Amino acid sequence: MTWHDRITAELQAADQRARVLVADLTPQQLNWKPSPGTWSIGQCLEHLCVSTEIYLGPIAESLDGQQPNPVEEITPGWFSRKFIRDYIAPSNKRAKAPGKIAPGTSTVDAGILDRFLRGNENTRRLMQAASRFDVNRIRFRNPFIPLLRFTVGTGFEIMSKHESRHLLQAERVKALSGFPR
Repeated sequence: MTWHDRITAELQAADQRARVLVADLTPQQLNWKPSPGTWSIGQCLEHLCVSTEIYLGPIAESLDGQQPNPVEEITPGWFSRKFIRDYIAPSNKRAKAPGKIAPGTSTVDAGILDRFLRGNENTRRLMQAASRFDVNRIRFRNPFIPLLRFTVGTGFEIMSKHESRHLLQAERVKALSGFPR
């Protein structure tokens, strides 16, 4: 299985998780927070939407003018693997979101699911375009930490693992005993 097929499957699984997660939620349930300073289900999805929207531009720009040279798999370097493991992949460890992608204080409406699904569709389209190139060599400037430059492949890995992390967070909110039923 190529990197493109694997991450496409991960994004499709994330789409399904999000659909199940918000199916039949009331606005109150979508915006319920377990405690001050924590995120609601809606805020988890909003955070994912904004981060996807911000990541796609720099990745797309980095592909301009590149010569085709496809690769089968993504091979992140040691720093990228550590970054994904310590800050992006699902875990019980909390990490503070950069300010530009921290959820707002306003309520999130039910349209958040459609926005999330559109973001994943846009990601899949960009991955299709990127699959013609060596995603292990082409770099883009991280829009959150401008000093960091990740490979395009690492960017797609980050996006997929990040979704898994925050969908798990949202699923945990829904499973709490205090969640309004």
